[in-house]
Amino acid sequence: SLLEFIRRTSCEMPKDISDAIFAATKREVEGSRGRYAMDIVCENIKLAAKRSQPICQDTGSILFFVRTPVGFNQIEFEDAARKAVAEATEKGFLRQNSVDSITGKNSGNNLGPGSPCFHFEQISPSPTPSPTLPHQGGGKMMVKLLLKGGCCENCGAQYSLPDKKLDAQRNLDGVRKCVLYCVLQAQGKGCGPAILGVCFGGDRVTGYKHSKEQLLRPLTDTNPIPELAKMEKEIMEISNKLGIGPMGFGGATTLLGCKIIAQNRIPASFFVSISYMCWADRRQGVELLKMTIKLTSPFTKEKIRAFKVGDMVEITGVLFTARDAIHQCLHSGKYPLPVSWKDQIIYHCGPVVIKEKGKWVVKAAGPTTSVREEPYEYDVIKNFGVLGVIGKGGMGAKTLAACKEFGCVYLHAIGGAAQIYAEKITNVNGVYLYDEVGSPEAIWEFQVKDFPVVVTIDAHGNSLHEDILKFSSEQLKHLRT
Repeated sequence: SLLEFIRRTSCEMPKDISDAIFAATKREVEGSRGRYAMDIVCENIKLAAKRSQPICQDTGSILFFVRTPVGFNQIEFEDAARKAVAEATEKGFLRQNSVDSITGKNSGNNLGPGSPCFHFEQISPSPTPSPTLPHQGGGKMMVKLLLKGGCCENCGAQYSLPDKKLDAQRNLDGVRKCVLYCVLQAQGKGCGPAILGVCFGGDRVTGYKHSKEQLLRPLTDTNPIPELAKMEKEIMEISNKLGIGPMGFGGATTLLGCKIIAQNRIPASFFVSISYMCWADRRQGVELLKMTIKLTSPFTKEKIRAFKVGDMVEITGVLFTARDAIHQCLHSGKYPLPVSWKDQIIYHCGPVVIKEKGKWVVKAAGPTTSVREEPYEYDVIKNFGVLGVIGKGGMGAKTLAACKEFGCVYLHAIGGAAQIYAEKITNVNGVYLYDEVGSPEAIWEFQVKDFPVVVTIDAHGNSLHEDILKFSSEQLKHLRT
């Protein structure tokens, strides 16, 4: 997903930007240098999308702006994003742009200290449940990517007010003068027509950060602060009357957009930070559902207790199948457990397994209904040190109590998805009690990779099944009335 996200950001212009460019092209006089430049820009946008190749050869700094839910693992996201960046570079969606500032050596894959760059912001959890289902909607995250080329980056500027040269004081008029002076100095060096992100206030570092964030705003939006909305409009009008035009060739379009934010400051400082962006404002945003959590062996109580109801998990390690006959035998003492389940995960499953060329091969391995094991599961968890139980349909109060008391979780597999789960089994490590209870009821020891499940009973006494039953019952009462 991240690789495709990078490709689209590099190769496909956002609609609001392309619409503004096409509209600006029509405003340039036929046969003029400005119109000539804009016609080529329009054709370039179309070709880049058609060929799935970078809009500009300078794919620039790679800036991720990520809004995450509480508890999201930012380190795992950074690792995944770095891998995607390296692969995107190898495929030619990104230019090799990361250079060691000490040695001058290019890393060749856009990776290195500070590259790519990540800005994380945590989303506060909603105080009210989803209007449709509980535990739904709180796990989304927003990822925005900005590719900012070097030429436009070099046209950015930061001013400290008051500024004698510009006759700019510590007020809105002073800010306006700074922005217009920046536009004047850029001329054609930053591949205009440009888009400006402006922040006044803050400190030197946060000022630039917030100014870059303004480049993520749609060109079509209106600033909610009236004074800033007025200033954005005025700067656009004045800049487009300067006659600088596309590429500094002269013309009617010097700016495509100007977005401004104000931040509180300390009394001693008044900074105006301006991020200049070329017409190729390569930025995209995507809303992702809560990403899956990787659970790899060895399984520990610390890992298990970290799970919460609703978490989507992919397991890599060993699973042991155990359904009706095994639970009954262990309960009655008919057979001793032939393999240790301490700190292991059991799977309510009766798989289809056959031998091919002397090797066990799993043909189907979906979950069976778990409630049949409810009379026995508390003792299984207690006596054998099981940390996880996989099945479908949920379990009852005894299992819920065992999970909380002994630090176990119930993981819900997707019913009927026998081929998906069979595909996730990379090896059959062994089989136990095969002759005694038969193939479907035997204990199969499976090696699995990225085995997908959802936590529906956690180790803290929470049950998604109970929550949804309560919620749906309430909904039915309302529907009846």
